[in-house]
Amino acid sequence: MIDSREAEDGSSIRRRRACDRCGERFTTRERSESARIQVVKRDGSRQEFDRRKLASAIGKAAGKHLTGDAIDRVIDEIESTLRQTGASEVASRRIGEMVLERLAEVDPMSYLRFKIVYSGLQDTDALYDELERLVQLRQAARDRRVAEQTTLPIADAVPAAPRRRRR
Repeated sequence: MIDSREAEDGSSIRRRRACDRCGERFTTRERSESARIQVVKRDGSRQEFDRRKLASAIGKAAGKHLTGDAIDRVIDEIESTLRQTGASEVASRRIGEMVLERLAEVDPMSYLRFKIVYSGLQDTDALYDELERLVQLRQAARDRRVAEQTTLPIADAVPAAPRRRRR
């Protein structure tokens, strides 16, 4: 091990390592284990939440549009949200919805690719409807950001009376 430090988000430890045989350097991230989250699949089976599996699915949808770090941030947000709920089980459908919510904000093309596979969209009308819904979602988010950034002037409740000059 060459270097060890806490990652920016504070939830993991980043370690720089070097291979003893070839000398090549690489980075690992270590997380403390807490209560394991079980994912309830559509067929009723249960599996442990697997970041790598989720990263693979998002990566396939994203192609080269999202970096590995961007995908990790999306998964970190999802995992954090799941842990904050305190639930020991979560439906795979809910995880898919959470991925779609975040991809809609981050990369609309990745959102569409993920949605096509996740929802099994088969016809162009369904795809067109989804695209229209995505455009509306993004416009609402844009409007919300503009509204949050707009500062409203504070109006005086009672207009100030003109001052009289003293002689």
